[in-house]
Order: sequence, then C-alpha cells, then structure tokens
Amino acid sequence: MSVPHVVVRVAEEPADREACFAVRKDVFVAEQGVPEDIEYDTHDADAVHVLAIGEDGVPLGTGRLLHGAAAAAKNGGDPAVGSLGRLAVTRAARGLGVGAALVRAIEDAARARGLTAVDLHAQTHALGFYERLGYEPYGPEFPDAGMPHRAMRRVL
Repeated sequence: MSVPHVVVRVAEEPADREACFAVRKDVFVAEQGVPEDIEYDTHDADAVHVLAIGEDGVPLGTGRLLHGAAAAAKNGGDPAVGSLGRLAVTRAARGLGVGAALVRAIEDAARARGLTAVDLHAQTHALGFYERLGYEPYGPEFPDAGMPHRAMRRVL
C-alpha cells in the first residue's frame, strides 16, 4: 500500500530493519520516554517489520507483525491471530496517512501467513485511529511502558 510520495514495504534488508529501529527509538524512546531496554525485545528477530519511506529516502514510520508462538503468547493462545505492534510514525509524517498505510501493510502480511485476525495493544489516545481502521477494543484498560493501553482486534 502507498500514500502519495510514500512507499510502504516489508523491511527485509538489514538497512531497512535498522531504519525501523531508528524510527522506534525516535518515537518511543526519545518522544514518549519508553526505556530503551524494553522497546527492543527478542520478538524483533522473527517479526515481520514494515517500513514507510518518503520520496527522499527518509524513513517515516514502521510497525511489526508477530505471528506463531510469539503472537499466541500475546493474544491468549490463538496461533491464527497475529499481533500488530510497535507502530510508530515520525512527528513530521503524522497526519499524512502513513500510519494507516503501515497498518494495512501489516494486515496484508498477516493474510499472507494465513492469519484470520490481528490483535494489538493501543495507547488509549490512539483508540479512534484504530477504530477507524476496523479494530474493536476489548477488555479493560491496562498499563504498558507506563502508559494506558487497550487490547483491540480486527478480523481479516
């Protein structure tokens, strides 16, 4: 999926993955104060990472899809449900549709792996964003990295 002047693709090359991690560091660690030691985890090695890049080659956003055992551990044990996470868009690219394009690319990656739904843990200020993309909240609010979150799901 693409937004004008933005390409969203699976980050397969090492340089693409490094760009994903750099965006996460800018957004989560620097902006939101998430401790760096919890931002990166063992799931990064096996996750499907997606990267949004502007026409000038500058990374604009990223997200990841967990599948298999890693996703099942997050969603209550269902291996047919993927886990969308670490969605981050740089300050300069917010409001341009980059986040929605990243979510759709992650959903496409989930479908390609035979998954039937995607779960996520949304920061509560982002609930409306995900609801507009078809996600439905469930369960109580909970803290994650010191911020309030809600679980959400979209059937594919």
